[in-house]
Amino acid sequence: MIAIVDYGMGNLHSVTKAVERLGAEALVTADEEEILGASGAILPGVGAFGDAMAELDRSGLDEVVRRYAASGKPLLGICLGMQLLFSRSEEHGNHAGLDLLPGEVVRFEGSYKVPHMGWNKLSFLRESPLTAGVEEGHVYFVHSYHARPEIKNDLIAVTDYHQPVTAIVGRDNVYGMQFHPEKSGAVGLQLLGNFLRLC
Repeated sequence: MIAIVDYGMGNLHSVTKAVERLGAEALVTADEEEILGASGAILPGVGAFGDAMAELDRSGLDEVVRRYAASGKPLLGICLGMQLLFSRSEEHGNHAGLDLLPGEVVRFEGSYKVPHMGWNKLSFLRESPLTAGVEEGHVYFVHSYHARPEIKNDLIAVTDYHQPVTAIVGRDNVYGMQFHPEKSGAVGLQLLGNFLRLC
């Protein structure tokens, strides 16, 4: 069973349907025991970093997610959920994150369109169970802030949007995708399917 962590700010329906379409059982839940008992967990997210962390903190789910990560079972953050895995964000002030991956989340800066929205091609930087058998295809992004991992080897894939932009991260059992795999056609479903196989 895959726990989809419900803290009130996720694209829960589309992620749930994608997981079920790939043949896994999905449970949308904010229950500590259900999350900790799951074979895999997904932290989705849409909205602002500070608001999301405030909701996680208010509900106690921040510590549940940290405990889940410490259990060694696979955890995947999607979009804002990936950004929450990092140490901090500068979105609308300075906010502490879950600090599962060292690094910061910063706003795109430059004379180009923000948010970064649309289909962009992935470039894989190293081998990972997430990308096994997957071609460097196009996936769907919607974001105004991007992650800067402090540890180079945490970076699995980037895309190009006026600069190299973090697309997939991972260390041990903790993974993140900045794009929406559930909205990214065959490539996105392959990546999500690889995560589910890890579970």
